[in-house]
Amino acid sequence: MYGDDLLKVLSTLANPHRLRVLAALAGERDYVSRLARELGISRPLLQVHLRKLEAAGLVRGRAETAPDGRVVKYYEVVPFAIELTPQSIEAAVRTLSAPEETKGQR
Repeated sequence: MYGDDLLKVLSTLANPHRLRVLAALAGERDYVSRLARELGISRPLLQVHLRKLEAAGLVRGRAETAPDGRVVKYYEVVPFAIELTPQSIEAAVRTLSAPEETKGQR
């Protein structure tokens, strides 16, 4: 994994709500309303976290038409594995963007 991607994934995972979302989606896909009820958070807050997880490539969403005609967006975990060792961090650091390049992105 490239350094900038690793930083994005790690910073995305450094939030307890996002870890709970990933855990809830680990077994099966789900839609926002049901997932929000299960996690005990508001739908708008959940959608913020889902967008961050999706931007980091950890989940994906897909809109589907329900039998009643409503469009429902389902989310599922994208399979991933992150190995953090001194060697993998050393390799990732070599691919980091220069601090000036990333300053405006954060």
